[in-house]
Amino acid sequence: MPVILAQTDTTVGFLSQDSDKLYEIKSRPTAKPFIKVYKDFYNFLLNKNRVPQNKKNLVRRSKKTTFIVKNRAFRVAASQLNSQILRDLSWNYSTSANESQKKFDRVFCESKADIIIEDRGGLNENSSSTLIKINKFKMRRMR
Repeated sequence: MPVILAQTDTTVGFLSQDSDKLYEIKSRPTAKPFIKVYKDFYNFLLNKNRVPQNKKNLVRRSKKTTFIVKNRAFRVAASQLNSQILRDLSWNYSTSANESQKKFDRVFCESKADIIIEDRGGLNENSSSTLIKINKFKMRRMR
């Protein structure tokens, strides 16, 4: 699976269904997992994922928010880019487009990505998503 460099709903990022390639690119410890991004809530449920009943509307309607349920991080985010490649993927791993713990460097990112998807707005480093840990009874904001 190729590594895609694209502007995500939050910041510029690497997208791929192959987590091993992303670990290699970012020089990131394998104990630190990636966020799994689904293109819609329907595909999230199709992948045998569960959310507490009283939190489903929160997950479905949230924007730029990553949720942690049972130590698995995910985000439901429709792609704003009109790209056939991204439309065909029901999910992918997402990470910021930089080396681990470093700032965005366009030259580094373009050298590591197999496919670059860029629109008129370009590639911009913006703020990261809000991170919320949820379970059946409570919600805790982590970031």
